[in-house]
Amino acid sequence: MADTRADPPSPTSPPHGALARAERFVRLTARVLEQHLFAHHFRGGGTAPVETALDAYRAGGGGYGHGLDPGLRGPAGRPPHAAYALRVLDAVGRCDSRRAEDVCRHLTSVSTADGALPALRPVRRGHPDASFVPAGDDPPGDLLVTGPVVGLLHRNEVWHAWLFRATDFCWRAVESLEEPHPCEVEAAVAFLDHAPDRARARAAADRLGALVRERRIAAAGPGGPHPYPVAPGHAPDADHFPHDYAPTPHSLARAWFTDEEMARSLDFLAAGQREDGGWPVRGRRWAPGPSREARPVVTIEALRTLVAYGRPVD
Repeated sequence: MADTRADPPSPTSPPHGALARAERFVRLTARVLEQHLFAHHFRGGGTAPVETALDAYRAGGGGYGHGLDPGLRGPAGRPPHAAYALRVLDAVGRCDSRRAEDVCRHLTSVSTADGALPALRPVRRGHPDASFVPAGDDPPGDLLVTGPVVGLLHRNEVWHAWLFRATDFCWRAVESLEEPHPCEVEAAVAFLDHAPDRARARAAADRLGALVRERRIAAAGPGGPHPYPVAPGHAPDADHFPHDYAPTPHSLARAWFTDEEMARSLDFLAAGQREDGGWPVRGRRWAPGPSREARPVVTIEALRTLVAYGRPVD
């Protein structure tokens, strides 16, 4: 009599469920830091391994470098690396530690004359740097970097002298936006979601949301029109969806979209998981290495957004 029992699954068989597939992808492709972040968020992993992995990217003076932000290369400490480090510390509940104060001292040393952070700073001659956005000799303060950093520090009730002028810069930048790029909107929301003056933040968010609707800079679905100009360093197909502006239902930007619009956006996000278990990097892909390192980061954030909205991932 033939044995009709199913063969046991092969150790290399792809797992089922979005989370299990993503875990396999992260284990096969991610840096040590993102592997520990995945374990912390979804498998009950501790914070100590994440902090230890983050230490490998320290660049001296409280800054971070060595490609911590996958979009930048080279050993030099750059503002986006510091911003990435703060996001990691916030994600594991350690942004209120001495590490955050060290980062603030570094931010003070690299700030512009108006107290803000430039998107990029020139690196020392002879140091490799593969950034696709060149840094000028005296770059201006930039909301894209400053807004999320200030928002995270306020969220974690980190008080440092650097924050006063940087917060003022963010208010001026956000309240003067008239033709915002989607990335500027994201940065503005990251600041407004945690700005101490909640009444002022809600008023600014309402105005910004009206601009988003009026300028149609939230894509209704994939393949839609691109009514906004492409900023330097950004791909023409880098659509922004409602879940990009409101990655959690507690964001001020959530009020900009109907339930149907948000559901459609989250459906699109969930459907974006690739066959290998990871989510794709949208936008400019300028070198293989950064793109490979960025995909696990994007994958973890996609899962966190879906979980925040109560979407099943198992």
